[in-house]
Amino acid sequence: MTLGVVAPLAACASTGSGVPTLDWYINPDNGGQAKIAQQCTEASGGKYKVVTQLLPRDAASQREQLARRLAAHDSSIDLMSLDPVFVAEQAEAGFLAPVPDDVAKATTQDVAQGAIDSATWRGKIVAIPFWSNTQLLWYRKSVAKAAGLDMSKPVTWDQLIDAAKKQNKYLAVQGIKAESLTVWINALIESAGGHIITNPEAPATDTKLGLDTPEGKAAATIMSMIGTSGVGGPGLPSEDEPASLTLFQGDKGSFMVNWPFVWTSTQTAVQSKALDQSVLDDIGWAEYPQTTEGKQARPPYGGINLGIGAFSKHTDLAFEAAECIVSPEHQAQYFMSDGNPAASLKAYDDPKVQKAYPMYALIRKSLEDAAPRPKSPFYNQVSTGLQQTWYPVSRIDPDKTPRTSSDFITAVLRGDRLL
Repeated sequence: MTLGVVAPLAACASTGSGVPTLDWYINPDNGGQAKIAQQCTEASGGKYKVVTQLLPRDAASQREQLARRLAAHDSSIDLMSLDPVFVAEQAEAGFLAPVPDDVAKATTQDVAQGAIDSATWRGKIVAIPFWSNTQLLWYRKSVAKAAGLDMSKPVTWDQLIDAAKKQNKYLAVQGIKAESLTVWINALIESAGGHIITNPEAPATDTKLGLDTPEGKAAATIMSMIGTSGVGGPGLPSEDEPASLTLFQGDKGSFMVNWPFVWTSTQTAVQSKALDQSVLDDIGWAEYPQTTEGKQARPPYGGINLGIGAFSKHTDLAFEAAECIVSPEHQAQYFMSDGNPAASLKAYDDPKVQKAYPMYALIRKSLEDAAPRPKSPFYNQVSTGLQQTWYPVSRIDPDKTPRTSSDFITAVLRGDRLL
């Protein structure tokens, strides 16, 4: 990847009082990160001041802005909220300050395995887990009951497709040509026991893909059945997470894979009278569906890790601030204020979290079982290649798509094709 170089912005080395200022570049939220920044500033006792700087809304634009500025050795980036899929790229480029062993140990203790995996590159912790996310299987209790499914036990995609088809209902998934599609593909392949990239630390030209495999075919088969049968609904080609929720909440809703925001969003809709209470009462939750019967599902993993800028003038203070930011108490607080699940397992012991999210134990378990998307410096090329070759879902051919996709992405990584 070639990064354009821009002139670095001037670093805010200190406040007017001489207290060092730490600039924390954050993804847009409801104000939770700014509040934690203020709390950690106060907790430092005048040692430093944390100030938040807003990144663009979408992850791709966040990546581009940070990468360009770090390529120019921008010293104003002290802390940054990083999408886990870009951690390997930033670490490989030397843009992340090495995490001291004591900080790595302190910030990964009692943390979900999925979060630890997402913050690890070449066997070392290179970022600090902040909050995590995972998908659950949401279901309409009435539909599951009519299908005779015991939702307290693992269910397969085949069972869900069959139940929805027999009752003329829609199975809500994310079929849009976006990162959501990569998330779905990865979860299906990982749940079958495979990996999209089998040697993630290899150079681009030597990267080996696990798409043209039995696991890749199993994923393509499930997606094809949903796309060609109509069970995914008429809006499948443009269906993202919010659209999936709307479909699920409708009269023809049955099952859905989606993030925990589903619960609070549905509650809000009921409170505003946009939905009837009966819809909320009919919603249940279960483990992510199995790709292969009897094999533990690997739900999607998302969230945010904290990276410390390699060119910061205050890396020691930035790591100290990061430890404050990711404390279990702050993670529980952020879960409550912004709806983003904690990476810390201790945060789920908070009674407020348990009351607000009655499925908290399942979220915590799913984070332990979750499989991050491929960790690779070339993730952007791989994800974009998947979106181009596995879309639309209705045109997926289990016998051809995995190989076509693998050949295309391999050619891109070798420089023989363009995205």
